[in-house]
Amino acid sequence: MGEFVELEISERIATLRLNRPPMNAISAGVVQDLGEAAEQLSGNEDVAAVVIWGGPKIFAAGADIKEMPSRGKDGGPPKSISQAFTAVAELAQITISAVNGYALGGGCELALCTDFRIAGDDAVFGQPEVLLGIIPGAGGTQRLPRIIGITKAKELMYTGRRVPASEALEIGLADEICPAEEAYPRALELAKTYAKGPASLRNIKRATDQGFDLPMHEALAIEAAESNASFKTQDAKIGIASFIENGPGKANFTGR
Repeated sequence: MGEFVELEISERIATLRLNRPPMNAISAGVVQDLGEAAEQLSGNEDVAAVVIWGGPKIFAAGADIKEMPSRGKDGGPPKSISQAFTAVAELAQITISAVNGYALGGGCELALCTDFRIAGDDAVFGQPEVLLGIIPGAGGTQRLPRIIGITKAKELMYTGRRVPASEALEIGLADEICPAEEAYPRALELAKTYAKGPASLRNIKRATDQGFDLPMHEALAIEAAESNASFKTQDAKIGIASFIENGPGKANFTGR
């Protein structure tokens, strides 16, 4: 698809592979390609799950520091980084990061945008921006606390220290650890499981993500709207009919 992000779609699963060796640094080109890929996948009902991978050696070692001096008078990250990462986070599909090697800075922030993070035993996470005298600027200060809790998130961001896969699993930053060579295959395996699920997975994701930070009455209104929408799907008719005829868990869904 793009020069730095390869998009491959097979069996209702999309793989976005970062391809900017040697470190997959998050450059302006990577950000542009990610944004374009997210735009292409948004609303694509033929894709049910998305796996983001940086290859067998490294996920992404952070932002391209050499580009920072050209980022305007304040030196802060361009809005396009936050916009592209938010577009990934807001994809309707179930999203999974397969993390090998470093996922630091912007790389960690990109992994935080996905629903799940499968880590190889060689994975290393971290938000080291403080060591440059700056802060995470692509969602790290907001998404990390929501995933691992505010106190632990502050400690990681205040120190900039690196987090090995074992600790990442312990604190909830990673959802599963496997041998390094199995990280991507395992992510694909999970993606295939979700790809067989009903269209209501999208309704669940939207209701959960959009309602998470809202007052309860507003969040419940979103849930009600998504519940109503799920009943209008083809899969709801299939699932209900299958339950009546064959019992639970035997429906063959279409994803629509």
